[in-house]
Amino acid sequence: MPANPIPLVLLPGLLNDHRLWQHQQPALAASRPVLIPDLTQDLSLEAMARRVLDQAPEQFALAALSMGGYVAMEILRLAPQRVLKLALFDTMARPDSEARAKVRRGMLNLAELGKFKGVTPQLLPRLMHARSLGTPAAQTVLDMAETIGKDGFIRQQQAIIDRPDYMPVLQQVKVSTLIVVGAEDGVTPREESELMHRSIAGSTLVVIAQCGHLPPLEHPERTLELLQNWLGDEGL
Repeated sequence: MPANPIPLVLLPGLLNDHRLWQHQQPALAASRPVLIPDLTQDLSLEAMARRVLDQAPEQFALAALSMGGYVAMEILRLAPQRVLKLALFDTMARPDSEARAKVRRGMLNLAELGKFKGVTPQLLPRLMHARSLGTPAAQTVLDMAETIGKDGFIRQQQAIIDRPDYMPVLQQVKVSTLIVVGAEDGVTPREESELMHRSIAGSTLVVIAQCGHLPPLEHPERTLELLQNWLGDEGL
C-alpha cells in the first residue's frame, strides 16, 4: 500500500448498489480505503450527498456512475475542498430535457401505482451492449434492481427529476478528472460526456468500445485499469 493512499469513494447509479463495483473494489481496496455508500435512502441529491459526506474521510477521490454522478456533482457543490480526484462514468451535468423528465415522471407514477418492474430483461439492451446480454453481468443488473425495489426506485427517481444544472459546478473543478462513457450508451449519450470534458480543464475523456451504460460490469478489467491509473501518478 502506498505511504499515503488517497481514500476512494465509489458511487453507484440508479437501481445499482455495491455490486456495480464488485470487480474493482477488491483490487482497489488492497491499496487504499474504499467506501461504497448506500444511495437508496434519500429523496434528494443533496440528502444523498450529505449522507456520503458524513460517512467519507475528510478528503477522498470520488468515482461515480450515472445517478451517482449527479450525487458526485452535488458533493462538489457542497464541499469541493474534500474531493481530491474526480471520475465520472456515463453521466451528465445538464438537467433532463422536458421529454426525458416526462418519461421519468411516467415511470415514477407507475411505480407509485404498484406497477414497478425494476430492470426487466426487455430493458437490458438499452443498458448494456449486446455482448453483455445473457452473461452474469446482466444478471447482476437484474438482481440489484430487485434488491433495491419499488421504494428505493421512487426515492431515487424523485431525486433525479428535481436535479439542477451542474454545468457551473463542473466549470469550477480543478482536480484531476477522468470522464468515461460507453460508445453505445443508450441512456446518457456520448455527447454529454464530451460536453463535460470540454467544461473541465485538463480532464481526460475515454470512450469504451462495445460498451453500454455500465462499464464497471461490462468491461471490468478496463474499468479497473482506468481507475488505477487515475488514482496513481502514471497518467492515462
